[in-house]
Amino acid sequence: MRKFFPLLAVAVFFSGLTYAFAAGDKTITGGAVCGKCALKETATCQNVVIVKEGDKEVKYYLVGEESKKAHKALGICGAKVDAPIKVKVTGTCEKKDDKLEITVTKIEKCD
Repeated sequence: MRKFFPLLAVAVFFSGLTYAFAAGDKTITGGAVCGKCALKETATCQNVVIVKEGDKEVKYYLVGEESKKAHKALGICGAKVDAPIKVKVTGTCEKKDDKLEITVTKIEKCD
């Protein structure tokens, strides 16, 4: 019993530490459009993925080199709001200036 409590404390600490590192990673699937051309919300072309979460539509603004590479390669710039390109995005999510931004590590087109 004497060794149980220190062992339990170490286990709780490391499980919390693991959760803290994984908290920023996110994978989303939704419709991608250009923030400038289709939404008219950004000053330059930028990928925006619109995801339906419950009753609301949530917009994720994609940043990073992988996002820039995919912009023309996947045809996101020519997509319309009513016919977006369906994509699956993995990256680190954070809130900046009341917008959700994902620094993309992987982006792929879905069928």
